[in-house]
Amino acid sequence: MDIVLAGMEVLMRWDVLAAILVGSIGGVVIGAVPGVGPAVAIAILLPATFSLDPIVGLTMLLGIYGSSMYGGAIPAILINTPGTPVNALTTYEGFPMTLRGEARRALSLAYASSFFGGVFSVVCLILLSPVLARVAPLFGSREIFLAAVLGIILVIVAHRGQTLVAGMLACLGMLLSTVGLEPSQYTGRFTFSQAWLVNGIDLIVVVLGLFAISQSFFLMRGYDEKIRISKVRGGLFQGFRELVRHPRVATTSGMFGVVMGIIPGVGEFTAQFMSYTTARRLSKRPNTFGHGSSEGLIASETANNAVPGAAMIPLLALGIPGEALTAMMLAVFYVHNVVPGPGLFLYQLDFVTALFLALLVLNVVVVVFLLFATNLLVQLVRIPSRFLGVCILVLSFVGVYSLRNSPTDCAIAAVFGLIGFILRRLELPIIPIVLGMVLGGIMEVKLRSSMARVKDPLDLIERPVAAIIFGLILLVLALHLRRVIVDWSPPGEWKWTSKKAKTAFGRGLWKRRTDLLHRRERALRKRRSMFDRN
Repeated sequence: MDIVLAGMEVLMRWDVLAAILVGSIGGVVIGAVPGVGPAVAIAILLPATFSLDPIVGLTMLLGIYGSSMYGGAIPAILINTPGTPVNALTTYEGFPMTLRGEARRALSLAYASSFFGGVFSVVCLILLSPVLARVAPLFGSREIFLAAVLGIILVIVAHRGQTLVAGMLACLGMLLSTVGLEPSQYTGRFTFSQAWLVNGIDLIVVVLGLFAISQSFFLMRGYDEKIRISKVRGGLFQGFRELVRHPRVATTSGMFGVVMGIIPGVGEFTAQFMSYTTARRLSKRPNTFGHGSSEGLIASETANNAVPGAAMIPLLALGIPGEALTAMMLAVFYVHNVVPGPGLFLYQLDFVTALFLALLVLNVVVVVFLLFATNLLVQLVRIPSRFLGVCILVLSFVGVYSLRNSPTDCAIAAVFGLIGFILRRLELPIIPIVLGMVLGGIMEVKLRSSMARVKDPLDLIERPVAAIIFGLILLVLALHLRRVIVDWSPPGEWKWTSKKAKTAFGRGLWKRRTDLLHRRERALRKRRSMFDRN
């Protein structure tokens, strides 16, 4: 109880409350504008938070991160265009409800589900804090190194169908983290006698280029469309009453969001998909999913809003970000010499509790704001996309230049903006580059500090926690290898395949694989027959 009171004392500062207000309302506005998203907004605001107190800057970024999904549901429901990428499943149920004339019901249900998911994750985090405080001393340099290795592996294998590309991009990120002066002997690495590479490639410059500048290029190449949206009439409180009638769906989806948020490299997409498919499987009316089902809307919105709070667990407990947004927040810690990790729960538990309480308060602020300002936010959808692109481009270069007043940083950001644009056009992942830079630096530092006490490779896993993490690494690699074998096994081995091959995705992948093999067999038989005739 004393820790909660200490956290509330930190939270009641006027600058922290102002950061919550600005972050939560700003996140809703950003989420309601299709094509922007929280990653772009956080990347642009990141340089400005370096001059703020750590709790103030992190609270503002958390507000944008946690509230953008609320706003993203508005265009997803009204015009079938998700405001943020994680609101894609919301369009499956929200827009059909709008076509039936139930836009008010869909919006109110989305707000209620998002609020429940956000509050559910914060309550879980507060209950887990004492456990984390006890477990934190068990993590030393070896354990954090292995946890970082596990994180980078999870990030790679999470991109199913693009594992090789994700691995190459993650390795590129780790390579970028080594550019500059080596930390122990201060010798140059990959500088090629260029003075502008001595200080290395700044993470914020790369983030602004890959996310903000590339998104501005993407928006400026499109066309402006005229969108007509009618006002939402009536109150938006009915969704809370309807949510009470589906406690199982809401609770299960919230649990999926918390669990998937804690695991690095998984994030909202997996949590949303698993909660949605589970809700459909357990529903008494599965045929209504995809046609305006209230259960499907609750599952998708509850799961994606439960992830942001849970994603703070690996960041605060181990200093390991699970996705690009938490990697950006890690930069705020480093700038203010606040080291996230086991010591944070031991010596600064009031700081951690204040962050959790800030997440709780921002959910309340967002819901109150949305209940009275939805019709104003609806008009943001009409902003021309090319105008947004120009604004994002200008703000991005202003943010990059403000870091070190360096035109070189602006040139580097422009190069990475072009790289990000190419990756977006090719539909390749960007997140592995950022996480590779962050986790690569953590792996190098922790491995160097642990090598003084390691005589042979087995000493890395002699402790119980290190052995458990190493076992998880082997398990993840084995499961991924099995999945690859299942997906690419020949037709004669169909009976050996797992249950996953019976899913819709597995059947489609298997059909494409089988058709390809059959075409090759027919071509081979044709060539043999031609050879025999000759």
